[in-house]
Amino acid sequence: MSVGRRLLMVLVGVAALVWHAVAAAVVLWALVVAFSADVPPTTALGVVAAVTVVLGYLNYRVGTARVLAQLHAVPLEPRSAPRAYRVLETLADRMGVEPPTLYVARMPVPNAVSLGGPGGAVVFDESLFRILSAAEFEAVLAHELAHIENRDSLVQSLSFAVGRTLVGFLAVLVLPAALLARGWNRLFAWARGRPDAASEAALHERIGRLVLVAFVALTLIVRARSRKREFAADDRAVEVTGDPLVLARALRKLQRAREPRGLLAPLSGRREEPDSQRWFSTHPAMDDRVERLRQRAEEEGVRRRR
Repeated sequence: MSVGRRLLMVLVGVAALVWHAVAAAVVLWALVVAFSADVPPTTALGVVAAVTVVLGYLNYRVGTARVLAQLHAVPLEPRSAPRAYRVLETLADRMGVEPPTLYVARMPVPNAVSLGGPGGAVVFDESLFRILSAAEFEAVLAHELAHIENRDSLVQSLSFAVGRTLVGFLAVLVLPAALLARGWNRLFAWARGRPDAASEAALHERIGRLVLVAFVALTLIVRARSRKREFAADDRAVEVTGDPLVLARALRKLQRAREPRGLLAPLSGRREEPDSQRWFSTHPAMDDRVERLRQRAEEEGVRRRR
């Protein structure tokens, strides 16, 4: 490589470094101004917390309407399903919640979903009215009402909003260092005559991975809480309906209805979910839920015999 071309590439690398350094300086200046402003830290934190909660709540409210629209859910009229609404009113009275609106939809798999808090909605896949008995339908509805009773959707939305805010703060705080590190990396790449080379050990990449790890950790925490609330909703449904085995049968029917059918069904089999998939799942494995309900039924039977 000629000396002139090498010098030109070094100059380009210096220009890249200067550009990234200026950007880092601007971000750092903005951070200094923000933290040195004549605003008490408690006030600033209060404003950030309030904005986070408001945005989380708005996402929660908008999310309910968005999910209903995505599912093409239509309200289930009381005159077309009087028995379902009688069960709803009985359960809502027992649990002390405002009866939500029942919706019906064609979902990809047989399922029931609760949306929103008191006065919200419960969406049933239309197939559930065929495959579930009256007692099993009541147990599934009690499970969904338990989510509404505990405001699980709202808490989940707020938890994720707070987590995203914290990760966002981390990203902003490390952004100047990441920009400066990337500038040095581009300078060395151009100086070596390999501007397209990417260094796996580059500092800015490590910083980016740190933020990514924080976001993944946040996701795992929120999903773990969601799985825990599913177990809690099962317990509450059993407490209201009085029979763990009814809910277990309903869950097993939902599981079987989701399995492949037809000539190729024996070839698919039931595959064990990898641990990584379970960690990111919002629901526990159906087998775990059914087994837990069966164990509870056995324990209650032993206590009654005593």
